[in-house]
Amino acid sequence: MEFYTRNENSATCLLCRHYCKIKPDHTGICGVNKNIGDKIECLVYGRPAAINVDPVEKKPLYHFLPGTKTFSLGTVGCNFKCPFCQNWQISQSHDINMQRFVSPKEVVESALFHECDSIAYTYNEPTIFYPYAKDIAVLGQKRGLKSIFVTNGFESIEVIDDMQGVIDALNVDLKSFNRDYYKKVLKGGLHAILNNLVAMKERNLWLEITTLIVPEQNDSKKELAQIAKFIADNLGSETPWHISAFHPDYKQQDLPPTSIKALEKAQKIGYDAGLRHIYLGNIGKENPTQCTKCGKKLIKRSGFGVEKNFLEKGRCPKCGTPLAGVFT
Repeated sequence: MEFYTRNENSATCLLCRHYCKIKPDHTGICGVNKNIGDKIECLVYGRPAAINVDPVEKKPLYHFLPGTKTFSLGTVGCNFKCPFCQNWQISQSHDINMQRFVSPKEVVESALFHECDSIAYTYNEPTIFYPYAKDIAVLGQKRGLKSIFVTNGFESIEVIDDMQGVIDALNVDLKSFNRDYYKKVLKGGLHAILNNLVAMKERNLWLEITTLIVPEQNDSKKELAQIAKFIADNLGSETPWHISAFHPDYKQQDLPPTSIKALEKAQKIGYDAGLRHIYLGNIGKENPTQCTKCGKKLIKRSGFGVEKNFLEKGRCPKCGTPLAGVFT
């Protein structure tokens, strides 16, 4: 599939919801997809800016192959302009390293060499390099590797449709429930992201949601309740919600770090909305997973590591209740 359409004096990129109309020799908002005359070329194809082997819990994914390793990679560029971005050195850069080309085959072989069970497209927004990610994912699938998107959720509907049978799991940032904040500060769109989350759920992609709690920006009781209610009502009460602590970074240096008290307040709001699995991030909390019926501890964690997995074929060993997720 080609992720662009040709127009008389431009080409429309179909990777994300911006649907940039790009003139010849120009790039879209992300800065890395360029109209080269006869097509739009993904300039970062084969040009990762960061590669690491991580525990899958670091993505964070707690209900997807817990205790396994994921081969993580990202490029430069992003379709958002979040002022608190923790990976701004690459996400807000358009400086592509042309010194080495890393083919999809090399990525898959490296993942297998490091005994990973999956490949994660992360660090910057993977939607902008979806052609590269897809080619890796298709090859990886043939070798038994799952694929993970860590994303802001602003994919085009064309990409979401194409993800079926290609991408296995997503952690999506639901950064706010304020339309103006999304548009003016983050340079995205809340309505499109909410629709995308429902579309992802309808297509049976495994979803976990992350909200970075930024003091004075998205931490009101009303807004947190709106986020939690949306997840419970539209994605399901067993959808994991990761509530993460903000720390000053990039252009947002004037706000204090998120307090544990603020995270615990958000957690209570989530439970009150009916969510069953809520995890507090960036504060070193244990974050066990418990059975929703009998309360037995099913997965014991320390930091980003799994100390003990008590699941038996994805079920509680005490009462037999299945845990929502994807398990080996």
